[in-house]
Amino acid sequence: MTYSDTPVPLRLKPSRQFPFLARHPWVHAHALAETGHNLKSGQVVDLLDFDGNWVARGVVNPGSRLRVRLYAFDANIEIGEQHWRSRIDAAIARRRLTGPVDPQAGERIVFSESDLLSGLIVDRYADCLGVQFTAGALLRWQQPILEHLKSALSARAIMVRVDEKTAKHEGIEPQNEWFEGVEQQEPVLYSENGLQLAVDLHAGQKTGGYLDQRLNHLAAAQYLKGRSVLDVCCYNGGFGLVALKQGAKSVLGIDSSQAALDQAQKAVTRNGLDQDSENGDSGSRISFTQGDCFDELKRLADEGHRFDAVILDPPRFAGSRHQVDTALRAYRRLNSLAVDLLSPGGILVTCSCSGRVSRSEFLNMLLDVGRRKRRDLIVLENRGPAPDHPCAISCPESDYLKCIIAEVQ
Repeated sequence: MTYSDTPVPLRLKPSRQFPFLARHPWVHAHALAETGHNLKSGQVVDLLDFDGNWVARGVVNPGSRLRVRLYAFDANIEIGEQHWRSRIDAAIARRRLTGPVDPQAGERIVFSESDLLSGLIVDRYADCLGVQFTAGALLRWQQPILEHLKSALSARAIMVRVDEKTAKHEGIEPQNEWFEGVEQQEPVLYSENGLQLAVDLHAGQKTGGYLDQRLNHLAAAQYLKGRSVLDVCCYNGGFGLVALKQGAKSVLGIDSSQAALDQAQKAVTRNGLDQDSENGDSGSRISFTQGDCFDELKRLADEGHRFDAVILDPPRFAGSRHQVDTALRAYRRLNSLAVDLLSPGGILVTCSCSGRVSRSEFLNMLLDVGRRKRRDLIVLENRGPAPDHPCAISCPESDYLKCIIAEVQ
């Protein structure tokens, strides 16, 4: 099976063209009258409506239910190596709109649909890159894409990943390897919010870390000075480390991953956060507990613990629209347990990274928590991700991160 030099036409079922006229980039197999099941993954295709009118241009993957990803809504645009280079350059330029690059910091360089590069995520940690392919069809151009990223960003090392879940959905093999064999054996150090953090590009989650919350870490910390803080699903320390640096009285971090907590403890030591902020004596201002977030919240309540602030930053609860109701029940339970641990006037920082759960649904969940617990929740800030995680208006799923800072009476 070979690639055709000209785009192969694929026709939609009747009245299925409207999302794509609005530039949504995902075409599922059930929307197609001609499914492209006999094409090679990576073949460029022209999407036509049922009457044969041109709609958009994309790339097909017959091994995925997300059959076609669309990358051009102008018939004059050709999809190929130059197209990917131009889109990557545009994504880099978009990050520079907010100011010059900090070579020691971390940032998201390419955010999939939001940068019109559906299926490609690129994070920079100092002079190293974590690259995640979530579209099997893009692997046709993996080499030129990586070569351009290396050149454009002067990257010293690039970790390339396709996680097992993505590989299964896309009908491809998992990847977890260094580009061109240039390895970074030790965790990569980078700066964030005045802290020196480390990321394991080889064994960490996603591209190695989570950059989308970094401004929320700083914003939340302003409300946590002098407070005892419970940081739930803390991963490598995130919210809790910044809160401690900004003057929180104490932090207890909880996560299900002992490896993540080990990294958090190393960050505490690396940044001198295990020292008393006033006299430099060694203290116990921060500690970590490994366990399930629901179980640990219930245990702390049963033991009579109370905190001045609780932070909730759980993993994604809804991966598809069919899981939204289940996810909202989980968010309701988690936030109810958190409210039980807060004295009047306490601060709740609660997050959702489930793109399928809308901001209004998340706020309505909190309204229900307040009603059930007979507590008033007053929203102080209603936040999203850092600006290097932009939202494509044509793909509402890219508006995924909610971070609510509220006072609980």
